[in-house]
Amino acid sequence: MKRIVRATLFFFSAMVVATCAALSLCAQNQGSTVYAESFRRGSTRITEESFEAKLDPRNPTYKERIKDMRGTDRYVLTITPQGEQENEITSWRVRLADLHHDIYSNVLLADQQPSGDAKNNLWWFNPNDSAPVPIRARRIMKVDGFYVVMQVKGYHFTPLESPYLDSMVVHFDFTNTDPRAAK
Repeated sequence: MKRIVRATLFFFSAMVVATCAALSLCAQNQGSTVYAESFRRGSTRITEESFEAKLDPRNPTYKERIKDMRGTDRYVLTITPQGEQENEITSWRVRLADLHHDIYSNVLLADQQPSGDAKNNLWWFNPNDSAPVPIRARRIMKVDGFYVVMQVKGYHFTPLESPYLDSMVVHFDFTNTDPRAAK
């Protein structure tokens, strides 16, 4: 009888620990915010806008022009899939290129040198548990005199145990006001 009680207690203890760990991971992925400042430190401000990019293997890329305060195209946001083959998408990468300076092909970097630091990888939407930034984290990057807020609103694998994504929805806000102050 003591063995059954011990086994039952051990089982329930293990379940509680597993549940707590899962909830902790879920909370980390859902509510975290990662803030960084781009290596670009200018005064350019943009026309504020919000939009969603809906990505899948049939529509794996997305492009949006971002205007400055005068209404002139200043940046281009591009989202491209990453994977070994065309329909085997494992993540998506975002670039914000400065149209006035060709040398700046992606200003969504904290440092121009590659690194594994989360602040230098806000542009990489990778659902892998070991990714530098949790997939559902709210990502805020200050670029010049404006802020880019990016957040994955949904993603899906087919089949569920597959490493290949069949869809992802990403919400973007471009604003001249620090979004951290609004929360």
